[in-house]
Amino acid sequence: MTQLADSTAVTLPEDRSVEDLAEVLDQATSRLVDLDPLPKQVAEDLRSAGDDLHRAALVHLIRGLRDDPRGKELLFDLVDEPRLRMVLLMHGLIRPDPMSHAATVLESVRPMLQSHGGDVELVRIEDGTAYVRLSGACNGCSMSAVTMRNGVEQALVAEVPGVSAVEVLPNEPGPTLIPLSEFGKRPGELDPGWAKTLALDSFALGSIVPVDVVPQDGPSVEAVVVNISGQLSAFVNACAHLGNTLDDADIDVERGTLTCSWHGYCFDALSGECQTLPGAQLDQLPLRVEDGHVWIRTTS
Repeated sequence: MTQLADSTAVTLPEDRSVEDLAEVLDQATSRLVDLDPLPKQVAEDLRSAGDDLHRAALVHLIRGLRDDPRGKELLFDLVDEPRLRMVLLMHGLIRPDPMSHAATVLESVRPMLQSHGGDVELVRIEDGTAYVRLSGACNGCSMSAVTMRNGVEQALVAEVPGVSAVEVLPNEPGPTLIPLSEFGKRPGELDPGWAKTLALDSFALGSIVPVDVVPQDGPSVEAVVVNISGQLSAFVNACAHLGNTLDDADIDVERGTLTCSWHGYCFDALSGECQTLPGAQLDQLPLRVEDGHVWIRTTS
């Protein structure tokens, strides 16, 4: 009967993390590129033969463990050991969880997105749908933005088993910051530049409303107030492209964007970030609600 070696007498790299071991393997593999053709082929043949042998042995071992209820239970416990899990993943004997797999797929398309000023974030996978959040140029209305969104969807559906659809979530807006010193003050006590505009109920959900901001102690400004799902933002009434008015801009509530009707430039409706031309930005104005009215400040 074949005897197994005493595990206490076998030297194992227990003190080395999975990341360290993977890095050593990657470095060794990368050095194959610099070899002359003959030694390179010998090295690749040796690696391929070793991989085939290891995979066949692992398949036989896994099948044997699965045939025995005790072995099956033990196998599921062992597979969580990082080194064993890495080897099984390398040989395609276990599938990564969908989130990890999808994250890896997105890493492969991220350089393309970033080269065009965009990026993507994986939020969750649920009932076969991958939910992502796009930023920068990816979240615009231009043809290039649509192409990039389609590229993300095609990659996830093609590469991640179980993912059959991709849904783009609206960006989470950042709040308009108001200095701490202003909190607790009544409207008449606000710092210079604040002006009372319309009553809060004048700004319907999904609307863009032009307002004249006329403070007693600062310059007057023509502004627009956008209401997306109950969150208000104020901007100077001028598109960042050519300065045309935004009164009749098209609002997409689901995506949280507004699109200038003059030349189609698309902006995040709550932050003012331009999705069509990265780096362009609407001029946002501080806004607060006081005594049922919207107050806007024209000075920084």
